[in-house]
Amino acid sequence: MQMEPVLCYESRNSSCLKTIYPLPIRITLYMILGVTVILTVCGNLLVTVSIAFFKQLHTPTNYLIASLAVSDLFLGLLVMFPSMIRCVETCWYFGDIFCKVYMSSDVMLCTASILNLSFISLDRHYAVCHPLLYTRKMTSKVVLIMIMLIWSISAFIGFGMIFLKLNILGIEEFYHSYIACEGRCILFQSGLSGTVSSVLSFYIPGLIMLGVYLKIFLVAQRQLQRIQKARMTSTSQTKATKTLAIIMGAFLSFWTPFFVCNSIDPFINYSIPPAVFETLVWVGYMNSTVNPLIYAFFYSWFRKTLQLFASGKIFQSGIAETTLFTE
Repeated sequence: MQMEPVLCYESRNSSCLKTIYPLPIRITLYMILGVTVILTVCGNLLVTVSIAFFKQLHTPTNYLIASLAVSDLFLGLLVMFPSMIRCVETCWYFGDIFCKVYMSSDVMLCTASILNLSFISLDRHYAVCHPLLYTRKMTSKVVLIMIMLIWSISAFIGFGMIFLKLNILGIEEFYHSYIACEGRCILFQSGLSGTVSSVLSFYIPGLIMLGVYLKIFLVAQRQLQRIQKARMTSTSQTKATKTLAIIMGAFLSFWTPFFVCNSIDPFINYSIPPAVFETLVWVGYMNSTVNPLIYAFFYSWFRKTLQLFASGKIFQSGIAETTLFTE
């Protein structure tokens, strides 16, 4: 017996078709994706609050880490949560305006993440390659300008592309004839839009980061061989650099499959199945879930703040002055 097609909006002729998954699959998807969203929001909120609360953590590098955590936090709230409902229900029920905000936020926050990582790599470059200039070059004021630049560029790319409809520039007729329908909210891009946005938001910053970290690695290796007297400082800086390089590597590993598919899909007649795209997007989103786990594994200050929050000592007077680490 063939089932009748189900519409997202039964009373509207322009409605999208709805796929109804069996109840056990829906429950399983909600559980897996829900836990991912909760871990993303709570983990990155803890990173942000920790850096803001403890005065010892008020350093240029940590301000950039906090900015990265904020982008991951908002990704969990504004993008991953509605995306979870859309994935399971296979329809968009939040209206056209919020669909545009959702898609804009998706592009903006992904761009903000990689720009944050790019500026973190520059911070590490000065710390390791030019240690005597570091405190003069990387001041709180300079970092604040960096963060404002990161979010301004990201917002311009994300909201500009969606609200000005640059993503469907040149393929408007095809989009409205074959893609658009009520109950659908997907980021559909032309070949030009997909290429330009991927190059600006991912490929160029990614290549710059790889180049910078390669130079940092080579310089750090020479420093460790030549300067025995500064061994402790060099080791500390190298450890911090390795940790942040792992964060960068995780970002590139999680997001590269999506951006490769996003770049080539328009040129192969959009033949990549939607389910593949959906999976790759969620693989990318999970990078925001993993980042706090990397902090917890490598950073003693983050483990200490976890202990303080878990024990309730965070509410004691004067706790903000606590020394979280001494190395």
